[in-house]
Amino acid sequence: MQSYTADVLVIGSGAAGLMAARAASDAGASVLLVDKSLVGRGGATVLAQMTVAVALGEAEPDHPEVHYHDTMVGGRGLSVPEIVRVIVERGPEVILEVERYGVNWARTPDGRHAQVVAPGHSRRRCVYVDILNTGGATSAGLRRATFRDPNIRRLKNVMITRLIKRDGRVTGAAGFAIETLEPVSLAAATTVIATGGLTEVYARNSASANMTGDGFVLAAEAGAVLRDMEMVQFFPIAHLHPPLVGLDPIMWDPFRYKLGGRLLNGRGEEFLHRYTGEVAGQYTSPRDQTTFAIFEEVNAGRGSPHGGAYLDFRMVPEDKLREAFGPVIGILRDNGINLTTDMVEVAPMAHFHIGGIQVSAAMETTVPGLLACGEVIHGMHGANRLSGNAITEALVTGRVAGETAAKARGERVDEEAVRRAAQAEWDRLRTFWHPRPVQRDDIAMMQLKQELQRVMWADAGPLRTEAQLQRALGRVRELADACRDAALAQEGRFPLHLVEKVELDRMLRVSEAIILGALERRETRGAHVRLDHDATWDTPKSTAFTFDEASGWRLAWLDRI
Repeated sequence: MQSYTADVLVIGSGAAGLMAARAASDAGASVLLVDKSLVGRGGATVLAQMTVAVALGEAEPDHPEVHYHDTMVGGRGLSVPEIVRVIVERGPEVILEVERYGVNWARTPDGRHAQVVAPGHSRRRCVYVDILNTGGATSAGLRRATFRDPNIRRLKNVMITRLIKRDGRVTGAAGFAIETLEPVSLAAATTVIATGGLTEVYARNSASANMTGDGFVLAAEAGAVLRDMEMVQFFPIAHLHPPLVGLDPIMWDPFRYKLGGRLLNGRGEEFLHRYTGEVAGQYTSPRDQTTFAIFEEVNAGRGSPHGGAYLDFRMVPEDKLREAFGPVIGILRDNGINLTTDMVEVAPMAHFHIGGIQVSAAMETTVPGLLACGEVIHGMHGANRLSGNAITEALVTGRVAGETAAKARGERVDEEAVRRAAQAEWDRLRTFWHPRPVQRDDIAMMQLKQELQRVMWADAGPLRTEAQLQRALGRVRELADACRDAALAQEGRFPLHLVEKVELDRMLRVSEAIILGALERRETRGAHVRLDHDATWDTPKSTAFTFDEASGWRLAWLDRI
């Protein structure tokens, strides 16, 4: 068994995890930074191409209080005020912090930070790194800030399968090293979950392949409360057709900001004004409303040939296109797309999970010794995430979580007890890998995963009904039985089939939570659209999920947001 000990254990190494490790080390704590892939190379941040919302006030007068108001309005009544406030108030601080790590935010000719407006924001407050490199540059800067720190030990390719508790407090985690297939014991006074989202459960998604909902399941199994799991954000104008290689499918958004690209239905008509009041040429509609509008046009028979809408830049002069798109013009040309003569087809795509682990303003969960940060938490976005708020949330909540976690530095943890628990988890995992009696040994995990993704997109996607959700729930539970009963061939090293089974098990669990919440929420609110319940409740209510090994998910309603 591989055994490690530190003051703080951080699980996940996107922007939130890297920032948590940096903050904990700054406070004098020793840190274990663990990821199931390469440290600092997985997750959503490295793929993000857009902007970061922060009230610097350099483009026009702005203030965190205005950012707070915009976010609360955008959240459709479900954002948690204390969470939103800490993020918007510390946003300027962390943006300047990562700039010191080499994240070169774009500047105006007079040296100020360049800031643009994004849908839902009332000010030009979104900073960025040109071109289409905001997330990559942020990840690179945070990697530089953590990789040479002797207080931070990095463990790559380690799959965490269980949080370990003693006397009601989380004291570490257990899992296995993917490269060597050895059990791993991780003892820590405080553990931070920073594993990102779950949008890999959908057939059409913008996530990296490792966004499989791990942190939600780990936290729930440890006794944490999850909130509003039914709230999934669908990015409205993800690339649909023609096939595009070498670019992120959600790359069109910043260019629509800059150039005012027109969104047209299959008849060549602008249509957003009929749903959102958007003025032609101005990109102002929030993502939930744009997603709904596109699907309504498709359902009415006015969609583009492949089931979406057209995005049109043909009215923009070629020199303006080249100035805005830069080298991307060449990649588009290699894909056979000439924006001066061609329209592209776009359609919604699963992009971000809005619900998640319940935390305090200090990023503490309901379980002592366990914190969470980044996309895995609940609170900032309510029922609709504003463009630009994701990386802000990751950076701020990561820093806050690291600061809070470091306060427990020096506290003793019974390392031997953690090792014993890790050994018990390893024994359980081997049974999970090869159940007895063997019921099925001919099922491919990838086949089950693709079926899950198809079911979730078809029946628990952007537009939902009771009949669809009930059908999805039944099928997901059938797939869960098939996953549990499937036996895998023994592997000595790099057990990819075991990794696939662990991830699929988690994807199935979080999918069930999404469906259960969507069934109970008999209203339309933000990203959650019930075609059979199109009214919005007068009083916002939040779903709360707990998990029991014997009975599964339990759901309750909370009137207090």
